Amino acid sequence: MVTTNNMIVALDIGTSKVVCLVGELTPQGTIEIVGVGSQPSRGLKRGVVVNIESTVSSIQRAVEEAELMAGCKVHGVTVGIAGSHISSLNSHGIVAVRDREVSDYDLERVIDAARAVAIPADQKILHILPQEYLIDNQEGIKEPLGMSCVRLEAKVHLVTVAINAIQNIEKCIRRCGLEVDAVVLEQLASSYAVLTEDEKDLGVCIVDIGGGTTDIAVFTGGSIRHTAVIPIAGDQVTNDIAMALRTPTQHAEQIKIKYACALAQLAHADEMIKVPSVGDRPPRNLSRQALAEVVEPRYEELFTLIQAELRRSGFEDLVAAGLVLTGGTSKMEGAVELAEEIFHMPVRLAKPQGIRGLEAQLSNPIYATSIGLLHYAKQDHGPVSPITKMDDFIDAGSAGTGKNSLFVRFRSWLQGNF
Repeated sequence: MVTTNNMIVALDIGTSKVVCLVGELTPQGTIEIVGVGSQPSRGLKRGVVVNIESTVSSIQRAVEEAELMAGCKVHGVTVGIAGSHISSLNSHGIVAVRDREVSDYDLERVIDAARAVAIPADQKILHILPQEYLIDNQEGIKEPLGMSCVRLEAKVHLVTVAINAIQNIEKCIRRCGLEVDAVVLEQLASSYAVLTEDEKDLGVCIVDIGGGTTDIAVFTGGSIRHTAVIPIAGDQVTNDIAMALRTPTQHAEQIKIKYACALAQLAHADEMIKVPSVGDRPPRNLSRQALAEVVEPRYEELFTLIQAELRRSGFEDLVAAGLVLTGGTSKMEGAVELAEEIFHMPVRLAKPQGIRGLEAQLSNPIYATSIGLLHYAKQDHGPVSPITKMDDFIDAGSAGTGKNSLFVRFRSWLQGNF
């Protein structure tokens, strides 16, 4: 096996599957996928670790599969996090500019002022995502560095997570002999893979429907404005099918993937499917339309909850580009049509973009988060070193301050002088 500095690794630990992608950064700045590993997830429920041993086993198998395909050894990973323990809020900070010209130090100070909000003791800040800067009341500035002013104000989006949830994920990864390069909010990662800059500027809501959670993020004016997690997703649809059709859960999952439709009027009543029974009872025949009548109410409930969350955020009238659906559960036939009926706005099903290699396999909403994690690793962390880096010791809460943090400047000074 080879070890190179231009490899980045994404680990998507979901409720239904664990995906490991190994990407190689090309000289042209693109990501070429060289390794893929995917295993059923056994130790998570609604995005949160409930069984460490099972989670470690799933991660190990997925990473080993990706290593085998890539022919390299994985050392560090960029991992996604989801779950109903995640919360978010918008904040702002104001500072006086020392030398009447905005410096890196002023940017650090204003971000520190914006993050100085009261959060529960069992939560920590995961991301500080700048939305815009104001210079002496002049709005809409994205890059204030070097500008002349007296007062600098920053508007930011803060994402907080439960400390125990992030610690359990990191513990599972380290039990596999891996380092955690970064922990990223899953819907933020997905946005890197499926949203265009035009959509972010115009206003868009990304809805990532996975196995255990539905993750929402709203963008307007090119920046993230609202994030939320709804603990209803594909697993609930599978449970509904298992209960209504009286069939084992594993068969219900297969029936959902192969035959289910989210809009009953699109399914034909004369199209029959075979439903396995529980125990020794013989299988039964059922019309695909009857199956759709079981599935549609759950999707309708989910989209209604998303609509309520969008209204609560205050951005419902600002998402002119509409909804972008992604994630494995969004692939179901009729999901886009049902969403358009409920939201009365444009809806599209998004496949991840911006990669080379294995496009036929990976051009699938299932891989939106894992490919987005690769884009995040490329943009914010650069090539991942094969050794344990000093970056790993930076608290996840400082992720939003980026390359301008005091720690990074100090590290650069060390490297330049020793």
